[in-house]
Amino acid sequence: MNKCVQRGFALVGAIAASGSALAAGPDMTGLTAAVDFGTVTTAILAIAGMLAVVYVAVKGAGIGLSMLKK
Repeated sequence: MNKCVQRGFALVGAIAASGSALAAGPDMTGLTAAVDFGTVTTAILAIAGMLAVVYVAVKGAGIGLSMLKK
């Protein structure tokens, strides 16, 4: 076989072996257990709700103005 092909097979084998060792991924429960994402989620949803109200108001104003123009 060609040396380049042999090196390629060796590289694929090494990647497969290392990938199977890390298939589960690192355990991050020690870092994420101490953080409460509830308040962050509430804040993001509140901001998204305010933006939705602004979008609906602008869209409604546009529809209303278009009805007056007719």
